[in-house]
Amino acid sequence: MNTILVAGAGKVGRVIARALNYCGDYRVIVADTSSEALDMLRQECPPLTFRQLDFSDEASLRETLRGVFAVINALPFRFSRLIAPQAVAQGIHYFDLTEDVESTRLVKQLAGTAKTALVPQCGLAPGFVSIAAASLLPDFDELHSVQLRVGALPLYPNNALKYNLTWNTEGLINEYLKPCEALVEGRLCEVPALEELEQFSLDGITYEAFNTSGGLGTLCDTLRGRCRQLNYRTVRYPGHRDLIKMLIKDLRLGENPELMRQLFENALPGTEQDVVLVYVSVNGRIRQQLRQKAFVRKVYAGNWMGLPCSAIAQTTAAGVCTALDLLVQGQLPQVGLIRQEDIPLKAFLDNRFGQVYAGTRGPEADHHGRAA
Repeated sequence: MNTILVAGAGKVGRVIARALNYCGDYRVIVADTSSEALDMLRQECPPLTFRQLDFSDEASLRETLRGVFAVINALPFRFSRLIAPQAVAQGIHYFDLTEDVESTRLVKQLAGTAKTALVPQCGLAPGFVSIAAASLLPDFDELHSVQLRVGALPLYPNNALKYNLTWNTEGLINEYLKPCEALVEGRLCEVPALEELEQFSLDGITYEAFNTSGGLGTLCDTLRGRCRQLNYRTVRYPGHRDLIKMLIKDLRLGENPELMRQLFENALPGTEQDVVLVYVSVNGRIRQQLRQKAFVRKVYAGNWMGLPCSAIAQTTAAGVCTALDLLVQGQLPQVGLIRQEDIPLKAFLDNRFGQVYAGTRGPEADHHGRAA
């Protein structure tokens, strides 16, 4: 039985650890700096092993990693530069969920000399959305545009932002502040966050979408020279972008991300009644004809892996758990950088964890896709 270290007992780490324990095929160690977070998870899932750990203490981190098959970094993006180098040095497979571009560049550099697999950005976006996009590309002889749109949205918003906190606040703010990679007329560019606002409708509901950072993962490098236009935009209910832009630009909260985090967490309630929307559109030529193909999924809150889970919890945890499962089963390379778009969609959807994405599921569906 392979031993997996889950670094972080927050919202995402907790769900990942419980899901891996539920499947019964992994021994799971959870490490966190917070004894309170560990105690909360200990009450929820006693069979796990727990370590209180200062990740900046190299000796302690090295000792915790000893004998581990893989480490899943479920901490904020800034911890990548602490954990990834240690994993490579000790010959341990490395997974993370970061949307941060600089953190991923570090992992890519480390992968050049690694003797194990490094699999960054295994969440929803970046993550599954790149797998979905890659599945549409082989049919095209000529690519014109690849558009990725993803949103984690409350089902019942009741505030001016039309938004509730569904996941990591620090990561959310980072996406709103950092520049966004894109391909524009075939050239790699950085475009500003919160710009290029658009609206579209799906299933009779109107949404807006706008640039945010990190959602493309490594797709810009993969498709450069093959695609004219490639972009990623976050989906929200109409009006959200304008209010966020006012807070960040006009009130200058973008200059103080910590204050912005405190304000969001004080004013916006969390919710587990949510929906995750994934929409990918590819345009180009197939046998000389101009064609468009799309991939659409909606995932709702419900029971997953024996647990009640929000949609964003399921879809994020399923990404990294599936990648780990496929690596263990020999369906992924065992050495070097593994990009999300290298993971076959069919293998992902056939996996016990990845089945959460297998089809659109109604509100309160269970982990087999049935209405609860």
